[in-house]
Amino acid sequence: MADQQDNLHAMRHSLAHIMATAVQHLWPEAKFGVGPVVENGFYYDIDLGETKVSEDNFGKIEKEMRKVIGANLPFERSEMPIGQALEWAKAAKQPYKEELLNDLGRAGTTVAKDLDVNELGLASDAQSVVENVSFYKDGDFTDLCRGPHVETTGAVGAFKLMRVAGAYWRGKETNPQMQRLYGVAFTTQKELDDYLHLLEEAKKRDHRKLGKELDLFAFSELVGGGLPLFTPRGTVLREKLTAYAEQLRREGGFQRVAIPHITKTELYRVSGHWDKFGDELFLVQSQETSDHFALKPMNCPHHNQIYAASPRSYKDLPIKYFETTTVYRDEKTGELGGLARVRSITQDDSHAYARADQVAEVVGGLIANVNAMYGEVLGMPLRARLSFRDDSDKYFGESDLWVAAQQTIRDLAIANKLDYFEAEGEAAFYGPKIDFMASDALGREHQVATVQLDFVQPERFGLIYNDSDGQEKRPVMIHCALLGSIERFLSVYIEHTAGWFPFWLAPEQIRVLTINDTVMEYVGKITSIVSGITLSKPVKYNELRYTVDDRNESLGKKIREATNMKIPVQLIVGPKDVEANEVSVRTQEGEQKVKLEGLADFLQAL
Repeated sequence: MADQQDNLHAMRHSLAHIMATAVQHLWPEAKFGVGPVVENGFYYDIDLGETKVSEDNFGKIEKEMRKVIGANLPFERSEMPIGQALEWAKAAKQPYKEELLNDLGRAGTTVAKDLDVNELGLASDAQSVVENVSFYKDGDFTDLCRGPHVETTGAVGAFKLMRVAGAYWRGKETNPQMQRLYGVAFTTQKELDDYLHLLEEAKKRDHRKLGKELDLFAFSELVGGGLPLFTPRGTVLREKLTAYAEQLRREGGFQRVAIPHITKTELYRVSGHWDKFGDELFLVQSQETSDHFALKPMNCPHHNQIYAASPRSYKDLPIKYFETTTVYRDEKTGELGGLARVRSITQDDSHAYARADQVAEVVGGLIANVNAMYGEVLGMPLRARLSFRDDSDKYFGESDLWVAAQQTIRDLAIANKLDYFEAEGEAAFYGPKIDFMASDALGREHQVATVQLDFVQPERFGLIYNDSDGQEKRPVMIHCALLGSIERFLSVYIEHTAGWFPFWLAPEQIRVLTINDTVMEYVGKITSIVSGITLSKPVKYNELRYTVDDRNESLGKKIREATNMKIPVQLIVGPKDVEANEVSVRTQEGEQKVKLEGLADFLQAL
């Protein structure tokens, strides 16, 4: 498997060079940046001056690429001293390569962190000064490159150019803007066709498209980017998902708390968040005092202050708080996208404070909540990522605490029979965590719920309890979010369901469609039955949500509109239904007749 992945990586990297070769053939004045491998494919950053490449040009670029592939040219590797390489870059009129080479000549591999190491052309592992760099040549195209490549241009599998986007050179807005050409590549044509089919299905399911079509949310330039506005229909989704998450928490002994949306910045200096995420905070200046405030980017430091407000005994623990509230993070505008990345983030957040001997029970209960929500109710297969620290200095706390905490996480994963894998470098700065990865209907994996151990914040805030021996001890803090960011989860779940939400969650569960106005008295009997039904699962006391479409329109139009809005149940009523004392029930599974006296049981069964 590793050999296959290495070969696929080399194929994709080779295709990036073949694409650059084709571009140079078509536009000899082209200047090249870097062309790395990315997930499912490759890209190359290219400067064509005033010439703008569009998707209309992809056909001729692909045609030229196939000529290069058909020639089966060898990829020939060579080395040059860096001084000679600089002369090559100048003679070839490649200023971006010249800049890379100048950086390498000055700093070696350890300083230029914004460079793509696969594109540096390093011929040695020198840590201070680079003496030689490597080049790869295919036909008449030569490029500064470290590799790897396949042996010849004919060994690159199936590919397709996908899109072009603007990209600042080396990601800096003060640098020239280049054109980034993206392609995808796979070993076989079937794999490529399957991937392209998946992309087409993903387009149909795009939550931004469905959000507009189903009237779920909107954005406003006057409000600001990354600040979604939820319509009545979209708010139903938020409320019902939140109600279920909170119901699970209450059943586990968590108590609701409420905190303000701003705080003095000192709170985050104590917690450590200021040092780590200070540039992501929205700052608020008081006009009354000299205090500096911030919109809260997370809730845990506030909850710590509730815990610290009263003396705590070992008999009180575990103490469990939960709250569904919005936090705010100043995300980069270029990274905002629909509900997937926003600036106002609603979290179903909870924090438990436990003795060391209670951790397993508390975490076990939270894992049960996760399994209930995703496995039993939402129908999304899960696996767990055990997110551990790496050897960098970005983490707080003593190393022995981390070793113990990570082993605790591993033991809990085994004890709770989780399908898990370990990932270094994914831990929070204050502790390791279990991140639950849910697979959607297209097989894509998304991080959703999380359970985190925290030995650092109790220390930084001086949180204590009096133990049975009369000594003061630190509680273990356990963070958990079942939905995580509700906005981000909705972006995942809308696409997972393609907008066909389960009956209990649908914003509009039932629409009554009349054939003509002679049936309105009978419709009153139907709506009386529907109004009297209260569902008990999964959200308790969930009243049915329905509307009546009695417009003077054709039945066909009414059905089409209800179907386009993805309403799970349509109750069609005509004169014949009145005579038979029944109703025509239309769902995704088809249409059937249901007697009026059996309608309540039928809807309860849904």
